[in-house]
Amino acid sequence: MSSSDVLIVGLLALAGFLVGGVVSFWPRNRVAAGICAVLAALAVAGAVLRLVSA
Repeated sequence: MSSSDVLIVGLLALAGFLVGGVVSFWPRNRVAAGICAVLAALAVAGAVLRLVSA
């Protein structure tokens, strides 16, 4: 397993945790949920770009 593969898996795991934060924060604090959603989207985009470039 190369370091690129580890980075992709790590970014996808980070995105999963952030999506969990969105689900957790949505009823109480929509601003925090929105921030978590943006960060999750950035993590997924980073993983996809790293996967495409590999």
